[in-house]
Amino acid sequence: MGLKTENKEIETNLREIARGLLKEKKVDVIIGYKKGTLPLLSQPIIIDNEKDVDKLVWNNMCYVNLAKYLVPRIPRFVDPEKGNLKVGVVSKGCVGRALIHLASENKINLDEIKIIGIPCNGVVNRQRIEMDIGEKEILEVSVSGNNIIVKGKNFEKEFPFDEYMNNLCKGCKIRKPPLVSKVSDLCVGECEEYSNIVDEFTDIEEFDSKTPEEKWEHISEALSVCTRCYACREACPMCYCNLCFVDQNKPVWFGKTTDLPDIIVYHLIRAMHMAGRCVACGACSLVCPMGIDLNIINRKLEKIVKERFDFTSGLDPDALPPMVDFKMEDAQEFMLEED
Repeated sequence: MGLKTENKEIETNLREIARGLLKEKKVDVIIGYKKGTLPLLSQPIIIDNEKDVDKLVWNNMCYVNLAKYLVPRIPRFVDPEKGNLKVGVVSKGCVGRALIHLASENKINLDEIKIIGIPCNGVVNRQRIEMDIGEKEILEVSVSGNNIIVKGKNFEKEFPFDEYMNNLCKGCKIRKPPLVSKVSDLCVGECEEYSNIVDEFTDIEEFDSKTPEEKWEHISEALSVCTRCYACREACPMCYCNLCFVDQNKPVWFGKTTDLPDIIVYHLIRAMHMAGRCVACGACSLVCPMGIDLNIINRKLEKIVKERFDFTSGLDPDALPPMVDFKMEDAQEFMLEED
């Protein structure tokens, strides 16, 4: 089955489910994806009427994590009389994980959510394509077989999807939203039960093989082009603080310049805040206008969390992330005991 056929099947099924949910009034609104105004992009859409269901799409440019729109709850999801509306969310695996993890942090109520599960077949790394195209303007993007076809004035180029797929998608172990046993009707569509996730973290093997000095050089070089636009923060479903540490005036934790030391401190502190919470959606890297691969830092911390605590985020709404939980049997090899 080719990529185009897969996408059409996923899209048809999610529209059918969405139409049924609205018709039977099991949800008040649905948030999903629609065709973007620019090539290589899709964009979020909120619908509350059956006639708008056909605007919902699935393609390999749907990289936005829709859980971001649930925290804080936007006004469109609240009725003056009924209060919080029930929201259906078109969910690939990482979106479902984000919703479940947000519930574990008491940021959303799963009783007010309906997960519309789809079997994600990966999203394209648009920045790699744009870099390969160069300064030429992309006017049209389509799928043929397992290739992404990019067209512009006086040029047409094919990109093998398997090669230009987002790296996190290549090694993804949770392509469908996880089932939650205590909320049996939470998920409609294609969802899956996951017990113990075995993640080899092959995507950071090369980084892990470096010496500490080489790792520092690699991170410094990667972050040196950061403009502090905070697109990564805005795209992340786990960055929901009303006042981010970078915006505080009292106390001022560090400078707000684009000098490299301030840039590195921002990214490393944010990464620590994400430890045990990242759902590997890759939205932070995919929205970066400078093409910085932030997944290296996040995935390294997730590997440490997995090895030390055997924890995978977004599988159980009753499981707190290790950085906000404590067990007597937790490994403490990083602590030194006095003689």
